[in-house]
Formats: sequence, structure tokens, C-alpha cells
Amino acid sequence: MSDIPRRDFLFRAGAYAGTAAIAPSLAGLLACNGSSGRPTSARAVGYGPLTPRGPELALPDGFEYAVLSVEGQPMSDGSPTPRAHDGMGLFPVSEDVVRLVRNHEIQTSASEPEPLVAADLAYDPLGGGGTTTLELRLPADAGPPELVRDFVSLGGTIINCAGGITPWRSWLTCEETNQGTTRGWSVPHGYIFEVSADADRAEPARPLRDMGRFTHEAVAVDPATGIVYETEDWNRRAGFYRFRPDTPRVLADGGTLEMLAVVGRPQVDLRIGQQPGVWMDVAWVEIPDPDPDSADRNVSAVFEQGYEAGGARFSRLEGCFYADESIYFTATDGGDAQLGQVWRYVPATESLTLVFESPSEDVLSHPDNLAISPRGGLLICEDNEGVSHLHGMTPTGDIFPFAANVLNEREFAGACFSPDGRYLFVNIQGDLIPRGPGNLGYTLAIWGPWEDGEL
Repeated sequence: MSDIPRRDFLFRAGAYAGTAAIAPSLAGLLACNGSSGRPTSARAVGYGPLTPRGPELALPDGFEYAVLSVEGQPMSDGSPTPRAHDGMGLFPVSEDVVRLVRNHEIQTSASEPEPLVAADLAYDPLGGGGTTTLELRLPADAGPPELVRDFVSLGGTIINCAGGITPWRSWLTCEETNQGTTRGWSVPHGYIFEVSADADRAEPARPLRDMGRFTHEAVAVDPATGIVYETEDWNRRAGFYRFRPDTPRVLADGGTLEMLAVVGRPQVDLRIGQQPGVWMDVAWVEIPDPDPDSADRNVSAVFEQGYEAGGARFSRLEGCFYADESIYFTATDGGDAQLGQVWRYVPATESLTLVFESPSEDVLSHPDNLAISPRGGLLICEDNEGVSHLHGMTPTGDIFPFAANVLNEREFAGACFSPDGRYLFVNIQGDLIPRGPGNLGYTLAIWGPWEDGEL
């Protein structure tokens, strides 16, 4: 097993997505396995009790929020804001202007299309999912950001769940499905698509087929190598993958898809019975056919190739984030209690460890998207039944609630911080399929005394 050195709590990660970001050293994370997950020291963690600050959110004292975008609201390009707000990435434009590229996990049927773009720009003219881009101006002092413009930036896809930013200023949006022509779609689905953060209008949608056809969730890019790490969100049969592009920063040129395996433990089951803090050496097994025709009928067609070669088995991998020269990712219902795990993979040493596992619902229930604040705090979006929270996590493994959705029972998604750390942007998802009035999707900005706590 490799020896992983502990680093300082704050680690300067270098230029990422066009900005110098401060990322944490989370090597000190101690799992709360079997414990309450509450503070173990006399000093309280977090920002204090949550109280409603408006009809959408409950927040700690001193924090405020503003609604930036609501489903159905007219956008700058004349289109109504699509529903089902999900994963989202932030890109700085100037000192006071940023862009958000936002996924829409829209679930429609091929017989009832709701296209976002014209047919010549759509991957599938029947597909109703895609992305929108929001340009925001941040105030010099505290207060709500100004929405400068917003527009559809990709269309003709379906069930765009999460994704991730790249160091070359693009957003990778992922289809969380493997549906295809057998379900009435005009083309196969289950791919990753690339969206330029600097485009001012929708561009043609092209699938990155070598990155795999499966139920994608999120991605994270190692800026040192350009390798893209991918999570698979499928019940209790999910793999953790990496894509090694043939041409650095040019994913469309193709490359090699591989699944993580644990050295000496072929087909290891990492869903349950894992000891936090134990490091495992890993290797990677190649996926011979990343775009199998059988995926139309077999949701696990890619997973089975890697598993048969000795790949590791996880449960519902979702959030994925690069920080501290590592890839952190969540297993939404992994762990002995099936309430969630947080994993850490270190590319430089090819090592993997479980850093956190939820022991009970009152600690953490089904972690999804991840974000790291410029101050080094870990923020987790919760996706559960009932009241969903944004949770913070300290480097010692203490969990605390930072925000609660008091509007409805939909999940939080797409959390990301402004480069200066003054603003947190996040989505309340809304309904995935039309439900009459239903639950609307929201994009929100939160600001306040971040320096008083760990985020």
C-alpha cells in the first residue's frame, strides 16, 4: 500500500477553469463510521441553527439568498427557462462577471418531444434535455448578483444529470440513461457532451462516444494529466471510470475508457463492509467496447465488461470533484446503512480510500453533488425523500447542516462557489416530468459570513 502524506489544510491547486482556486487538503477527513457524525470537540462546527430566510431556504443567521432563475421564466434568447435544474459549473469571465452552465435533467418520451433547440443543432430532435448558460455580474459589496443574460447552450439530449468543468473552459454534461432507438428515440443515448463556457448561443451537440455509453452522473478532470474521471449512477452495479484522451484537451479525438480495480481483489464489492481510512492500491482495466450496441437493452453493458476483467463494484456513484490532487466521489446509497459514502482516489499514487460513511439519516442521507469552497470546506448536496439539506463537512469528518429546502421535497444540485468565495450558487431541482403546476426548478445565490465557519 502506498504511503499518503498529510498536507496542509489549505492547498493551492493552481489555475483551474481559468482561475487560481484554493482547494482543501481533505487528507485529514476521519470517517464517522459507527459514530454520530456530530462534533467531537467542545467547539461547535458549522454556522448555527437554520431558520427560514424566505419561501425557498432555511439558512444560518447572517446569511441571505436571492432567486436568480426560475423554471418557465423567459430567457434572453426568448426561450422559457427549462425545468429539472441539476448539475452546474462556474466559469469566471472577469473580476466581477461569471458564467454558470446548468444541466436540465428533463425526462420526456420520444412520442412527446419538447425540443430546446432547432433540429440542426440537436443531437436528437426528439430529445428535450440539454444545458442553459447564465451570465452574472457580482456586486462589489454584499447583495444579489445581477443576471445579465441567459440562453440555451445545448439541446437534443435527454436526462442531463450532472457533469463537470474542464481546465480548458468547457462543461461536460452527462446523460443519465442508456435509452435508444428501442425506446423510440431517433439515435442512441447515454453519452457525454461538451459545452463551451464561452459560447454565446447553442452549438451543435456531438456525443463523445469513446467516453462510454452508460448511466452517467458526474465527471472530474485532473488538470495535471487531462484524464477525465466518470461516475456511474446505477442501483447496486456501478463502476468508477477514467477516460485517457488520445489528444490532451481534445476529447472528441477519442481515447481509452477504463474501470477502476483494486489490486489483489478482483471484482471486489465496495458497497458494504468497508473500513474508513484504509488505503487500497488500484489498477485500471480497459473497456474493450465503450459504445456497445447491446446498451440499448442492457443498462450494465459497459459495467459488465469492466467487472468481468476484475473491476470494482460500487453502489450509485454520483458526485465527483477534483481537489487536493485527488478525485473525491460519492456513492449515494453505499455503506452498511445504505445512506452514502465519500471516496477519495489519488492519481499520483494510484490509491483509494473511504473517507466518510453515513451511519444514520440524521447525519447524512444520500449524498449527491459535491463542491469545494475556496476556503477549503466540503459542501454536499443531499438527495433524499423528505427535507433535503446542503451539508458542510470539516477535515475531521464532522457533518453540519448549512441549508434546508423548505419549498418542496426536491433535491439540491449543482452547488458551486464564485472564485472569491463570496457566493454559493445552487439549484433546487424541481420536477423531472410535467406535473401540471408541480414543483418548479430554481437557481439561487447565497451569501453571508462564510468566515464564521468551515465553508
